[in-house]
Amino acid sequence: MSSLYRVCFVCTGNICRSPMAESVFRARVEEAGLAAAVEVDSAGTGGWHEGDGADPRTVAVLEAAGYASAHTARQFQAAWFPRLDLVIALDAGHLRALRRLAPTPADAAKVRLLREYDSRRPDDTDVPDPYYGGMGGFEDCLEMVEAASEGLLAAVRAALEEHVA
Repeated sequence: MSSLYRVCFVCTGNICRSPMAESVFRARVEEAGLAAAVEVDSAGTGGWHEGDGADPRTVAVLEAAGYASAHTARQFQAAWFPRLDLVIALDAGHLRALRRLAPTPADAAKVRLLREYDSRRPDDTDVPDPYYGGMGGFEDCLEMVEAASEGLLAAVRAALEEHVA
């Protein structure tokens, strides 16, 4: 079966937050038995780290929590919008940049903030960039990603059910 629903997580350089979100959400999709119906990937708003692996601190935090960590950074391209169903920004700056990049209003509407899906409804919907800090920032990032992943999975599941109906 080919993928029916495509989700792309986007942060700045695609080496910290977005690959973490990609790994966590992919695990949730697999646990839910939806791997054949949902394609998950990630990208950055910029191309500074294209071709690089994830930040070693991202890898360490993911592996310590039992997630896969294979990743190669790439830059998000406006041409991808037509094939994507949902573009998940990790902070408000990414949200604005992606919506500006969207070729149509319908494409811009596909861009959402990850923490909008957190059932705890945080006041701050940004996932802070842990790059310039220590391991604690990466651990906090993982906690935020995990908290939002369940709500995101529910939204994707509902979208899949709509698609089939």
